Amino acid sequence: MLPGLSRAYDRLIAALAVAAGVAIAIVCIAIAIDVVMASSGLRPPVWVGAVTEYILLYLTLLAAPWLVRQKGHVTISGLRNLMAPTARRILEKAAYVLAIAVSLLLAWFGAVLTWESLVIGDLDIRSFEFPRWLVYLPMPIGLTLVAVEFARLLVRGESLHDEPPAEGL
Repeated sequence: MLPGLSRAYDRLIAALAVAAGVAIAIVCIAIAIDVVMASSGLRPPVWVGAVTEYILLYLTLLAAPWLVRQKGHVTISGLRNLMAPTARRILEKAAYVLAIAVSLLLAWFGAVLTWESLVIGDLDIRSFEFPRWLVYLPMPIGLTLVAVEFARLLVRGESLHDEPPAEGL
C-alpha cells in the first residue's frame, strides 16, 4: 500500500505543478486581453485584476512543493561552501527542520483563517464577490505539502546542493 500511496502523492505534486503552469498561462492571456481591449478603446473585463491576484496566490502555493522537490528554491551557498562537510550537513538538517516548522506553523494559521472564513461566510468583495475561505485555502494545502517535501529531504538525507536545480516543468 505504501508504494501506491507514494505514487499517488507524487502524481498530486506533479498535478499541482501542472495546474500552476496552466494558471500562469491563463493570467498571461487574461492580462493580454485586458491590455489590448483597453488600448483599443474597448472596456476591458473588470474581473481581470482580482482573478489575477487570486491565481497568483494559488499558483505560488500549489507549485511550491514541486519546487522543493526539484531543488529549485533559491539557496545561499557562499557560507555553506566555506564550511566543513560535517558542519554543512548539520546546518542543512537544521534548515530543513526550521523550514518544516515554519511551513507547518503557517499552514496551521492558514487552516484557521480558512475555517473561520468558511464558518462566518466572509466574502472578499472586489469586482465580484468571492468566498474569502477560498482565498485562504491554498495556504494550508501548499504549505503542508512543502513541509512534507522538506521532511522527505531530511529523512532521505538528501541535500538541496547535491545536484543543480532542475530545469522546466
